[in-house]
Amino acid sequence: MPSGLVALLDDITVIAKAASASLDDVSVAAGKAGSKTAGVVIDDAAVTPSYVTGLSPARELPIIWKITKGSFKNKLLILLPGALLLSEFLPGAIIWLLMLGGAFLSYEGAEKVLEKLGLGKHGATLEDEIRDPVAFENKRVAGAIRTDLILSAEIMAITLAALDLDVWWERGLALALVAVVVTVAVYGTVAVIVKIDDVGLYLTQQANAAKQAVGHFLLRFVPKLLTFLSIVGTIAMLWVGGGIIVHGTHEVGFHAIYDIVHGAEYAAAAMTGAAGSVVGGVLGWVTYAALSAVVALVLGSVIALVLHKVLGVGKAEGH
Repeated sequence: MPSGLVALLDDITVIAKAASASLDDVSVAAGKAGSKTAGVVIDDAAVTPSYVTGLSPARELPIIWKITKGSFKNKLLILLPGALLLSEFLPGAIIWLLMLGGAFLSYEGAEKVLEKLGLGKHGATLEDEIRDPVAFENKRVAGAIRTDLILSAEIMAITLAALDLDVWWERGLALALVAVVVTVAVYGTVAVIVKIDDVGLYLTQQANAAKQAVGHFLLRFVPKLLTFLSIVGTIAMLWVGGGIIVHGTHEVGFHAIYDIVHGAEYAAAAMTGAAGSVVGGVLGWVTYAALSAVVALVLGSVIALVLHKVLGVGKAEGH
């Protein structure tokens, strides 16, 4: 999934070049900037299926469509104008908004880890009795759109920070292009994922033995896939959130965390004894991602402790 989404973002350049030479700079910038949002895109795609898991199969696609429409509104009607205004009049605020989003992702990821460790549950989950399915669905959709707003803000902020376009309308086109492609890619992928079990059930009811075997495989595969996506989503939250904090603190003048994380990254990469080797690069990146996740886990745990134990604030339902 990650490679497919990144490849789709990179293809923006080719599509736009074929459309018009005047949009060439925009397409190139959008492709490069969009690929840098891959971590948040993976997070978004991995987290979203949880909003329909356990609900009526007949409601899965309508719920995803509601979330998709909310995501388009978040990106195009709220975040795009805000991003353009910031880039024109207050560019220095972008890094602080990025870190605010990074702190939120750190909190979300850490809270999931804490809940898995049995250190508290906040808000209703599918294990609880659902007394009003309509109200529960509405809360889940609202929670999904709220979380999408944060993830979309990160996508737009990362894209904006990576753009090298001087004209405001070119930045606007590039941001809109990334917003549309990411939204279609993420929620299209999610729609396919959540309907795999329905395809499996359909195949098990066919007379052909081979189709039945495939159907039974899909039915066994889907729960494992959803569990895997939940784990990937949590890891992505911590990795992306921590990475934003590491680089953000460095940008605003606090270098200690950045120096430690990147020092460990370079040391790990050098362990192979071949500078610039693929193995060294992978080992360095894994070290960087792991330490970024640790930073996020620590920060997120502190935020969760303050919110839930000190301020007594419960987690919003639906995530």
